[in-house]
Amino acid sequence: MAEILKSIKKDTLKPLYFLHGEEPFHIEQIIDKIQQLAIPAHEKGFNEFVLFGKDLNMGALLNYARRFPMMADRQLIIVKDAQHIQGIDQKENQKLMEDYALQPLASTILVLAFSNAHDERKTWVKAFGKNGVLHNSKKLYDNQLPEFLADYCHSKGVKISMKAIQLLIEYIGNDLKRLTSEIDKVVLNVKLGEGIDADTIQKYVGISKEYNVFELQKALIQRDVVRANQIIIYFGNNPKDNPIQPILIILYNFFSKVLLVHASNDKSESGIASLLKVNSFFAKDYLNAARNYSLHKLTAVIHSLKIADLKSKGVETGEESEGDILQTLVFEILH
Repeated sequence: MAEILKSIKKDTLKPLYFLHGEEPFHIEQIIDKIQQLAIPAHEKGFNEFVLFGKDLNMGALLNYARRFPMMADRQLIIVKDAQHIQGIDQKENQKLMEDYALQPLASTILVLAFSNAHDERKTWVKAFGKNGVLHNSKKLYDNQLPEFLADYCHSKGVKISMKAIQLLIEYIGNDLKRLTSEIDKVVLNVKLGEGIDADTIQKYVGISKEYNVFELQKALIQRDVVRANQIIIYFGNNPKDNPIQPILIILYNFFSKVLLVHASNDKSESGIASLLKVNSFFAKDYLNAARNYSLHKLTAVIHSLKIADLKSKGVETGEESEGDILQTLVFEILH
């Protein structure tokens, strides 16, 4: 993706861009870069069109693509959610698109942005790669996120600590748009030359420094009964700021990976990082948890998490509040 962004220059824009895949962040970055360079600001009203697939059929799209720009050298046509173009799954329409892609109008830049992945072996899809750019935007693996965030912060002129990266990833997950949005917010509050540490993330992203799911996870790893219960009581008293579902998801994902650690022959930090597809910085937490929770205990923990999840969704809840469910869960994990 970085290579595509570097290649997008005013004089080297391609007539075709077929952008597809499960990660919208990279697709949006490419579109933004094209929009910055393709059409001068004073020409955008006449020669830049942002369309949506649900409003188009193939005939209308090709009419847009084949029209000539108004008093300018080129026009830009962007189609978002292109998977919803009427009749796009029909072979005769795919053939029409293929024919256009093989001989695109030189004065048109046509960008098709799909929110799903396509088979790049199909003839009509491959045609876009012959005269343009064909890009599959894939979700990053968990172990790729730290490097991505470090690079993104570097592009903003700031450094970020690994602890801050861990906090962001565990709080937000694998959502690049949200991750970068939170970093953008933090950068606005950081003085020039200052770095981003865990305290900065907690302050500006809105994570309680002492009472958050990561502190709970840390307490559970260490089997610190007092600390875990302090956090759970705080969650029960502040349910709006600490909804149960995200807490259960994070804990379930963590303990599920600890199960894999038990099954691994290579229990070095690098081996566990490779197995779990996480940065080696995080591997020690999984190794510590594996030492403190036997395989038998872990299966019981997973079972307790599933019961808590059902209760949180109203299944056999009775009079239990979210705080009550969490207190029961933590007791069962630690005892």
